[in-house]
Amino acid sequence: MTVNLPLPQKADLKPVKGFEMGIAEAGIKKANRKDLLVMTLAPGSQVAGVFTLNRFCAAPVQVCRQHLAQEGRKGEIRALVVNTGNANAGTGEQGMQHALETCAALAKDLKINPEQILPFSTGVILEPLPIDKIINALPTAVSNLGEDNWLDAAQAIMTTDTQPKATSATVETPEGLVTITGICKGAGMIHPNMATMLGFIATDAGFAPGLLSNLTREIADLSFNAITIDGDTSTNDSFIIMATGQSSVQIKSINDANYEIVRDALVALSRQLAQMIVRDGEGATKFMTIEVVGGKTPEECRLVAKAVAHSPLVKTAFFASDPNLGRILAAIGYAGITDLDVNRVQMWLGDVWVAKDGGRNPSYQEADGQRVMQAQEITVKIDLGRGSTSQTIWTCDLSHEYVSINADYRS
Repeated sequence: MTVNLPLPQKADLKPVKGFEMGIAEAGIKKANRKDLLVMTLAPGSQVAGVFTLNRFCAAPVQVCRQHLAQEGRKGEIRALVVNTGNANAGTGEQGMQHALETCAALAKDLKINPEQILPFSTGVILEPLPIDKIINALPTAVSNLGEDNWLDAAQAIMTTDTQPKATSATVETPEGLVTITGICKGAGMIHPNMATMLGFIATDAGFAPGLLSNLTREIADLSFNAITIDGDTSTNDSFIIMATGQSSVQIKSINDANYEIVRDALVALSRQLAQMIVRDGEGATKFMTIEVVGGKTPEECRLVAKAVAHSPLVKTAFFASDPNLGRILAAIGYAGITDLDVNRVQMWLGDVWVAKDGGRNPSYQEADGQRVMQAQEITVKIDLGRGSTSQTIWTCDLSHEYVSINADYRS
């Protein structure tokens, strides 16, 4: 079940010049399903990524970091490879060797260096990667590389997702048209901090070396780091932006006239993808926006928003459409602002002013709260009364189905 999430249509997913994708069925966990994806980039492309801060990070995450750090000395990044069905996490030195073997095998097929490849895995943790299945399927993925395989690519990276997640955008700049297309996967173990979440965005805009790295970190904080489903940070979270430089728009610095235009388009598309993950959250029936304003710093606003967004008591109340809103006040109180003056806190549920000056608004009627709670999409706005900064987090409710999905995940 998803919350107002339409299926992506292949015709709506725009090719990005200089970027191709190929898919194969390797049989990693289940037979007859797309579970291996190869992506290739034109020479001269720029690639940047942010990754999980989980100390138990997966072997492919470690290899990605190494290869990105070596970029330039070992050659530019020219390809990515993703497998589903197995996370290659908690697999020790053997896992590292398998990630490197995957890069070596693909490098041979593509006639590039292994260090020019970024590997990604997602699926079950603490199980050995079936490396032979992956290596045997790589030639098939390479043989069907094409610019219009976005929908198949989105399907190939799914695990517990109920549907593929993909979107495209074009943006006009003074120098010409820029195309941006992206895919992501994730439905559970979602509380990114890097940033089982993967996100890949490609654009034909060009960026000067080094410029894309800072931008990718900024975009991650405004999108994939602003969602939570269950409060669990995965071992494999990765978010990658790739710029092929094949359009007429070439951005040389942050002062470039096109920089803000392309940046804003990348932020918007990344937020759209991130919200797709929440809308497809495991067992989700409600999509919730937690907006915190009036903070002294963005960080304290984020603390409050995240405390509310991943509170099991808050999330189960929303699943039940029960305006038990004292649970939200409790989460605000334990979020970590030690000098919070609760008498200045205001709270709204949708268009209903619920809490005034730290207590129940005298004009609040539970019937009004009940009306808002019946909706599939709900906004909670909290004013801390401390300053002028704000932060927004997107989350979902917690249902019986979430427990069932995760109880049966390895079955």
